[in-house]
Amino acid sequence: MRALLSAYDKTGLVAFARTLSGLGYELVSTGGSATELMEAGLEVTPVEEVTGFPEMLDGRVKTLHPGIHAGLLARMDVPEHVATLLEHEISPIDVLVSNLYPFERAVQDPGLDFQQKIEQIDIGGPAMVRAAAKNFASVVVVTDPADYDRLTPMLANNEVDFAERRSLAAKAFGHISTYDSLVAALLRGDEPLFPSELSVPLRKTCDLRYGENPQQAAAAYTMLTIGQRVTGPLNARQLHGKELSFNNLLDADAAWHASHMSSAPTVSIIKHTVPCGLATRDTLVDAFRSALEGDPVSAYGGIVSLNRPVDEHTAQLLSTVFFEVIIAPGYSGEALALLAKKQNLRLLELDAPGNVTSDGPSRDYRPITGGMLVQTPDREIDDPRSWTVATEVAPSDDQMRDLEFAWKASRLVKSNAIVFARNSAIVGVGAGQPNRLESVAIASRKAGDRAKGAALASDAFFPFADGVEQAISAGITSIVQPGGSVRDEEVIAAANRAGIAMLFTRTRHFRH
Repeated sequence: MRALLSAYDKTGLVAFARTLSGLGYELVSTGGSATELMEAGLEVTPVEEVTGFPEMLDGRVKTLHPGIHAGLLARMDVPEHVATLLEHEISPIDVLVSNLYPFERAVQDPGLDFQQKIEQIDIGGPAMVRAAAKNFASVVVVTDPADYDRLTPMLANNEVDFAERRSLAAKAFGHISTYDSLVAALLRGDEPLFPSELSVPLRKTCDLRYGENPQQAAAAYTMLTIGQRVTGPLNARQLHGKELSFNNLLDADAAWHASHMSSAPTVSIIKHTVPCGLATRDTLVDAFRSALEGDPVSAYGGIVSLNRPVDEHTAQLLSTVFFEVIIAPGYSGEALALLAKKQNLRLLELDAPGNVTSDGPSRDYRPITGGMLVQTPDREIDDPRSWTVATEVAPSDDQMRDLEFAWKASRLVKSNAIVFARNSAIVGVGAGQPNRLESVAIASRKAGDRAKGAALASDAFFPFADGVEQAISAGITSIVQPGGSVRDEEVIAAANRAGIAMLFTRTRHFRH
């Protein structure tokens, strides 16, 4: 029996090789794997002794040889294949242990030029894994060190059955597919944005207790990228609390992005991916107070994100409300000790994105039945200097600050999105309604008296004047919206009759 070992991830490799050797397998190995096994005292046959050729072309060719691939591809249930091996004095390979280095990590080095990155593309490794996986009925292919312990008793008892072999082969092809998709991404770069065939490389981070509901199974996957630093809740360090749920991760992602919409101290409170509280202030504690005032009823059981390290004073206020998750770039020792007293509270530590506007994947994926919709992310930053005053009255400086805040916040809210803001804090939100008038009504009810003097942002144009009239009745004194409705004149006239300011951005930000 012969086992070929050539693994980048050498976790547990020596122990597994020692088990194989004890079971009577001849160990064949390459490069660093061979060195590690020999240093551990194991008897190893270098691959060049099998091929009769030394490594060549700077290591590009070492396993691409009939002595290796015939041993991997020969079907031992086909007499002609067995006879061919005997004729050419080739030994079959019964076990292949191989995995590839994380390609996305290999090409992250800014010191590597493009050609040096190309040299990181492994050819022999994927070819061996693919060959063994195709011939899984005759070859046990192992690409995941986590499988060593489980396979050991099976190999010892010669009980690696067809179903197990097939499962290992499927895992092997998945490993190669992920690797190949990353190589394609490197070569493709940013163009074309929408190639004729598109693979999305994902690596499982963890299993989740369940999905959105207990009857749904779920897992979390990290999207692998080339040349991009993608930061999000899956990268967070959990400092306290039980494991995160599917819904926790969804809401934590929304909260984290919302809290980084401004470089000033900002706090977001999210419920079902909707910001029920969002405020920017001079201090973190004031930002939290104002965010909580946005909708203290909805905040219960929500997710909080802060874009500054949590100090003891802020922690004291946070501890007075039941939250599922708090996410921040850090915690003082006193803050952590205080918040950790709450058993059901998850505490996450996550650095700010390197660039709030551009950090993240270059494509936005939305699954639908039978397929996927793919678009570029909505990262365009609207320059308020490009907005036009549509009404007879222009906004004051204070109104302009609230309009800018409300407009940024509206991009975080499900369409049809209406945001009321005052003093750089949300005071009312209407989200996800089938018509804009209903969203205005909800935001008005949420805001109550706080709507008086507030600014309104609408993610898309008002199709009729009724939404504007309802907002004016609630107390709104300035509005920002894309404009572009066939009834813009009616909408503008309603604002002029009330003597309020209205700006057009000419940019829509739907978020379904």
